[in-house]
Parts: sequence; C-alpha cells; structure tokens
Amino acid sequence: MPSRRGLLRGAGALALSAVGSVAVAGCGKGADDGVGPDGRVTIELWHGQTDTALKAIKQLVADFQRAHPGIRVDIGGGVLADAMLQKITAALASGSYPDIAYIFGSDLASIARSPQVVDLTGTVNSGPTPWTDYWAPARAAVTVNGQVRAAPAVVDALAVVCNKKLFRQAGVPLPEPGWTWQKFVETAQRLTDAGRGTFGTGWPGVGDEDTVWRLWPLVWDLGGDVIAGDGRSIGFAGVGVQALQVLEALARASSVYIDPKPGSEQMYQVFLSGRMGMVLTGPWQLPDIEDAEIDYHVVPLPTFSGRPVTISGPDTWTVFDNGSARVQAARTFLIWLMQPAQDVRWDVEAGSLPLSRATQSLPAWREKTAGSQGLKVFTQALESARARPAHPAYPQISQALGQAIVAVLLRKSTPAEALRSCADEANAALLIPR
Repeated sequence: MPSRRGLLRGAGALALSAVGSVAVAGCGKGADDGVGPDGRVTIELWHGQTDTALKAIKQLVADFQRAHPGIRVDIGGGVLADAMLQKITAALASGSYPDIAYIFGSDLASIARSPQVVDLTGTVNSGPTPWTDYWAPARAAVTVNGQVRAAPAVVDALAVVCNKKLFRQAGVPLPEPGWTWQKFVETAQRLTDAGRGTFGTGWPGVGDEDTVWRLWPLVWDLGGDVIAGDGRSIGFAGVGVQALQVLEALARASSVYIDPKPGSEQMYQVFLSGRMGMVLTGPWQLPDIEDAEIDYHVVPLPTFSGRPVTISGPDTWTVFDNGSARVQAARTFLIWLMQPAQDVRWDVEAGSLPLSRATQSLPAWREKTAGSQGLKVFTQALESARARPAHPAYPQISQALGQAIVAVLLRKSTPAEALRSCADEANAALLIPR
C-alpha cells in the first residue's frame, strides 16, 4: 500500500495551482473506445499501490474479470500514488489518460475541473449499497459542488496511540475517551525526559498537508471551519489562534518532536523506537507498531468541548471519459469494488477502514477488529469524523496554514501573528475566480 503518511501529504499546494488550467485544456479522448474484436472492453487502471495493497488490488481485479468476462482491467500503467497528480496532469494535457486513477481526496476538486472527469452521482445513487450507508467523510471527499465526482477508495481516521511502557515509567495514567487538549499538553510534558531522550508527542514540521491535517479537528471542535460560509474567507480566523496555542504550549515545554522531513518517517521512527509517549496517527500505522512490539493503547483525539471529533483523509477512484463503452465498464468495476464483499477484502488486506456500515458489520471485519488492538477505536471514530472540503483553493489554504504551524512549532511566531499571515494568504486565494 502506498504509505498513508504519503497519501495525506496529498494537498500538493503548488502543483495543484496548475492543474485546473492544464486539465481544462486537455479535452481530447483516449486513443480508442477499448472494445476489442471479441466485444470485450478494456479499461486502464492507474492504481497507485505497492506492497500488500498491490497484491490485494491484483487479486480483486482477477476476481472481477472472472465474474465479468466482457471487461478486462489493465493495471500495468500509472505510477505510485504520491506521483499521481503530476502523471494525471500530463496525461490530461496530452489527451491520453487512464479510465480510472487513484486520486488523493484533497486533489479531487482541482482535477474535477477537467471536462474529462466523469460525474458518478447516478452511479453511486443506483448502486446496491445505499449511498447514505457510506461514511459521511467518504461521501464528502468525493462530492464537488453537489456532484459525486469520484468513488471513495480509502477511508481512515486520526486517533492517539500511546506507548504504555513510557506511561508506566512516568507514572502517568493512560488517557480515556473525553480527555481534553489541556490534558494532552500536560501529559506530553510529563512523558518528556530529556535525559532519556524521550518526547511526549510529535508533529510534522515541514509545512505540508501532513503538518496541516492534524490541526483541523481542533478547529472544528472550536466551532470553526476550513472555509467560511460565504466562501470568500477562511473559517478559522478566530479559533485558529486557540488551536495553534496547543502547539505553542508543546513547543514551549520542548515536549514535541518536530519532524523536519516530509512524510513523518522520523517522527514515527521515534515512536517505534520507544522514545515517544503519544502519536497522532491512523490505522495504517498499527502493523508497524505491532511489528516493533510496542505495548500500546489507542484513544480518541482529545477535545475542547467534550464532543468527539476527528478527521478522515479519504482518497478516491476517479473516472475519466474515454468513450461510453469504457466509462460504463469503469462504472461497473467501481460499483463492484465498493460493495462490502470486496471492500472488506481490500480493508483487511490493504490496511484501510470500511467504506460503509454494511462492510463494518461483516464477520470478516469483526474478526479483523478482534485481532488488532485499538482498530475498533479508529472505526468508531468515523461516526464523528469530518473530511477536508473538496474546494480548489484548499491547497493554497493548506500551504498558508502549514507555514503558520511551522512558525509556531519553531517558536518563530506567536499563534496570533502566524494566523494573521495565514489569513492574508489564504483569503487572497479564495478570492481568485475558479
């Protein structure tokens, strides 16, 4: 599977600024309609996967083809998910693009400006699993201006994973659901031991989407939003200061490991080596934690209000128009792939959470949950999870907030000063006609 650490960097702020114009310009169709002499339709899937997820998608494709002999799915092309945006941008410009591609949810709004992106509203609404049965963030992530512009591919949620050994050594009780961000800050301070080289927690310090998305639950919990209701300004100009003050308190106490490199690899390695007490992460990290033999505890994110809230970073299967036969075949494949019987295999084998409540209720998922400590916490968190808005200006907002977060973490700016700069840049991006 492509590292979710990489997937969640998917805002691609600068790269996306060029996607809209290039994508809109790329109005050509694929080279052929995909129908062979025998009437079999071939569609091209750029899956973006590696390792166990690649093995899983290959097996699912093979099973689909056995059940649908009139459709062949070619999975030989494309690139890994982290490079998909650039690959798709170039493909749209050249007029030669796949039928389905794995697109980060945070990239979809800009990609969907291309007329080659197929509207899947009717497809998902007519599928055998009711659209409302899918988790709210999965639906939100693929909906742009009221239209479903992709199918959900992966859904996850953030929670806090704790190293129980470090908690015992520090004499700190393990947190329970309903704890506060103030308690999180205090706990991180108590877990920090400079002599032993241990940190209370960690935070990405690059300024990319991996840095940013962890802050949105704090903003939402405080009553703010990414974009204000009028669509012309950010929705966190006030509450963002309070959210950033949490990071300021961690930085002031030197209780946060600030990862200086993209991908959060170093932050996770510090946790896996037993030198970090708490880490905000998703279910994709549990196999590595178990392999490292960390005795761990999973708890929902802290809150200000006492109401549970978290963030989900869904990614998508986006369909491109290469003629009616290939579009119909792509629709058929995705509806099949999204159904609980296939979804649960993808989730168990590739490390995702169920796309729908129907999948969650299957025996295979219950068995997986029973055998993986803490996985149930992530699944339950989907009930209160939200997704980042599918808005073409989101990458610029993310970039501006990322710079503010880094400035606060490095103690180069106060939360108020950092947010003023963020608001100026982000509000300007929202006023650009799109």
